[in-house]
Amino acid sequence: MAPTEIDAAVHRQLGELVAGMRGLQESIRRLEEGSVRAEDRAATSRAAVHQRMDQLVDRVGHVEASVATIGEDVSEMKPVTDDVKRWKLMGIGALGVTGIAAMALGVSFAEAIRRIVFVIIGKG
Repeated sequence: MAPTEIDAAVHRQLGELVAGMRGLQESIRRLEEGSVRAEDRAATSRAAVHQRMDQLVDRVGHVEASVATIGEDVSEMKPVTDDVKRWKLMGIGALGVTGIAAMALGVSFAEAIRRIVFVIIGKG
């Protein structure tokens, strides 16, 4: 090969190498840009997750406070509920006694009327 042909072949190979290097540099640049975009999206996503987590913590705190308040209210209501149940049982018992007394009174009253009718009619 002639020196000019060698120079041309070397220049062509160097040109191919330079083009290949530029292609690699471009690929690396695109990868770096994609990585930066992915990091930005990940940071945004993490921020949203942290924000939701903070909201959840606030909501759970409110629920805990509400449950504690409800527990106190229920413990205050329990004696009243027990009293009302006791009054109800006493009322049912009183109604039963009153019913029995009314029945006895009714029977006595019916017997008295029957005797009066027998006296008036003269069968007695």
